[in-house]
Amino acid sequence: MRMVPLGDLMASRVPSLDPSKYPKEVFELWSIPAFDTGQPEITEGANIGSSKKCVEPNDVLLSRIVPHIRRAWVVSKSQNEMRQLASSEWIVFRDESFYPDYLRHALTSDSFHSRFMQTVAGVGGSLLRARPDGVKKIKIPLPPLEEQRRIAAILDKADGVRRKRKEAIRLTEELLKSTFLEMFGDPVTNPKGWEIAKLGDFGKILTGNTPPRSVSENYGDEIEWIKSDNITTPEHFLTEAEEKLSAKGKKIARTVPNGSVLVTCIAGSRSSIGRAALTDREVAFNQQINAVVPNSDVDPYFLYGQLFVAQHLVQAQSTDSMKGMVNKSKFSSIEFIKPPSQKQQKFGKWFLGFHRYYMNLISGEEQSENLFNSLLQRAFRGEL
Repeated sequence: MRMVPLGDLMASRVPSLDPSKYPKEVFELWSIPAFDTGQPEITEGANIGSSKKCVEPNDVLLSRIVPHIRRAWVVSKSQNEMRQLASSEWIVFRDESFYPDYLRHALTSDSFHSRFMQTVAGVGGSLLRARPDGVKKIKIPLPPLEEQRRIAAILDKADGVRRKRKEAIRLTEELLKSTFLEMFGDPVTNPKGWEIAKLGDFGKILTGNTPPRSVSENYGDEIEWIKSDNITTPEHFLTEAEEKLSAKGKKIARTVPNGSVLVTCIAGSRSSIGRAALTDREVAFNQQINAVVPNSDVDPYFLYGQLFVAQHLVQAQSTDSMKGMVNKSKFSSIEFIKPPSQKQQKFGKWFLGFHRYYMNLISGEEQSENLFNSLLQRAFRGEL
């Protein structure tokens, strides 16, 4: 297969335009932040702060700024004949020898990404950028146009399956929230008039700790030592900890049994405060986390569901410092609804079925991800 340096595919001349000179004109702005929305911004020139590149349909844009890398975008035809502008942080490709979606896939492949990162330079993480002169030298396979279209169609189909699986997983969050609210109502307004209780009345509250690192014998392979990184949304159970404690470390640590709920109460940002996860095994945990070991009349899945829905109640107790914190006392005093045990157990039974469905989606998503990556690698080795 013919290998072509990307410099041959880059737009040779990309004129720029200062939108502020046309304050009332509405432009289509292909900005770096807009990439995540899947649509360019539609805005007046008065709202655009600096000169931009003039782009046109079928241009392929490659982000060169860290951390917004591995982003490639095909400029589509403007719906309202607006002039199309793009951030200067995009490298623009424009040539009749490539099919735009083929090039887009090539520019997000693993093989290209590893070589692309070798062109990155700058000072400070937020100022790192790929050097266009370095990117120009990277060669990619470029078959005839018909073959490019065929490969792009296969990859687009696999990518579509992958995206649908990701969207289905995202929608499970809404399903969990809507089901909880349907059964119990909003925990804040309590429209169904349930009993109100402090979190400390739901079970035993424990704050984690860190066994002294100066004693290496405290660390080993006896029990997982959970950190806030293991409490992630939408994972409903703890992810596996990378670090473990020894039997000696376990004696010093704080541990909780299967069926407990762990909550992040110290974090670098308020948005991470209040994230919760269930335990399906005995674990130790650090001081960033408060745990609830539910009483016998409290269903752990109900308690988790309420924390999932009402994370903002935990966040409301956080300090206003740069590093948010909810101490044990404040955490224990947060008020939640406490329906009868039978009602809680009904939700718990539903949750177990829901979680089996969720895990099937995760398995399917992993399979579609692996298939897409395999096809991507094969495509650019000339094996597809």
